[in-house]
Amino acid sequence: MENIVAYRIKNARKLKGLSQQDIADELQISKQMVSKYEKGTSMPSSSKLLKLSRLFGLKIDYFFNSFKVDIGEVNFRKKSSFSMKKQNSLKEQIKINLENYLWIEDTLSIDYSFKNIIENISINNISDVENAVLKLRTEWNIGTDPIHNIIQLLEDKEIKVIELYDADEKFDGLATYVNDKYPVIVVNGNFPVERKRFTLLHELGHLLLNLPDCEINEEENFCNKFASEFLLPRNIVINEFGGKRKGITLTELISTQKKYGISIPAIIYRLVDAKILSKERQKQFYIKLNFNPSLKKDVNHSRFETPENSNRYERLVYRALAQENISISKASSLLGKNIEFVKENYALI
Repeated sequence: MENIVAYRIKNARKLKGLSQQDIADELQISKQMVSKYEKGTSMPSSSKLLKLSRLFGLKIDYFFNSFKVDIGEVNFRKKSSFSMKKQNSLKEQIKINLENYLWIEDTLSIDYSFKNIIENISINNISDVENAVLKLRTEWNIGTDPIHNIIQLLEDKEIKVIELYDADEKFDGLATYVNDKYPVIVVNGNFPVERKRFTLLHELGHLLLNLPDCEINEEENFCNKFASEFLLPRNIVINEFGGKRKGITLTELISTQKKYGISIPAIIYRLVDAKILSKERQKQFYIKLNFNPSLKKDVNHSRFETPENSNRYERLVYRALAQENISISKASSLLGKNIEFVKENYALI
C-alpha cells in the first residue's frame, strides 16, 4: 500500500507542477519527509492525505488506486514551447483519465482487440495517404458520406477518445497506445467543433499511418493530408465545386463547411490540392483575410451543428452503477461530479 500511495503522491505533484518544497510548505513538514512519502519509506497520516487531496484537487481514493497504465511514448511535436513541467503535468492528466477509463472497462469485463487495417500501406508520398484513407473509409463502411460525429466513429472502432477541458491553451492533441494495446487520442475539448474534428483525424493519422523516417514538418504534412482527405475526399471536392475555377463564393464555402464539418481554410486547402483553385488564388485569399477583419471573422466562424463530445466513458460509469459493480460514491469520483449530481442523473428503470 505504501508504494501505491507513494506513486500517486509523486504523480499528483507532477500533475499540479509543484515541487517537493511546495508540498512541504503546504503540509508544514520538511522537504525530506515529502521525499520519503514519494519513495514509500514513510506513509502520510490520514489528515495529511486529506490536505494533499485538497491541494491536488483529487478524490481521496485516488491515492489508493492500484490500477496503472503505461501511456507509451508521447511526442509533443509542434509544442516546443511546452516546458518539461507542462509536459509532465499533461501526461499525468492523461494518465488519470485513462486509468479511470480502463478501470471501468475492466470492471465491466470489456476487452477490445484493435487492429490497424492500414498498417501495411507504406506512406512515401501524398498519393499513398489518399490510398490509405480510401481503404480505411471502405473498411469502416463510411463510403464518401459526411461524417457527423468523429468521436463516436472513433469510439465505435475501438479507439478511445479523451477530451481535456483544463489543458494548456497551446495543447491541441496527441495520439498514443496505452499498455501497448489500446489506441488513444487526446484532444483539447475547448476547440471549435471544426478544429476539434480536424485535430482528431490528424492524430488518427499519427496513430495509424505507416510513415517513413522523415522530418517533423513532413510528418505533420502527411497527417494534415490524412485529416483533410478523410473529412472531404478528393472526389467529393470535385463533385461539390466542379473543375478548375477562377474563384469560389463564400456562400459555397459556408455550405460545404456546414455539410462536412471542415473549416473554410481547410476547404481552400482541399480546393488547391484538387487543382480547382490555383496557389496564387489561395495566396490572395489569405491577403484578403489579413486586411479585412470582418471577412476573417466570418471565415473563422464555427458553423457545424453536430456536437463533437465523448460520452462513452460516462455511459460506462452509469452502466457499472446500474449493475452494482460500483457505488454512487465511486461513480462520483470517476465522473468528477458530486454525489447529488450523480443521483439526479441516475434513474434506474
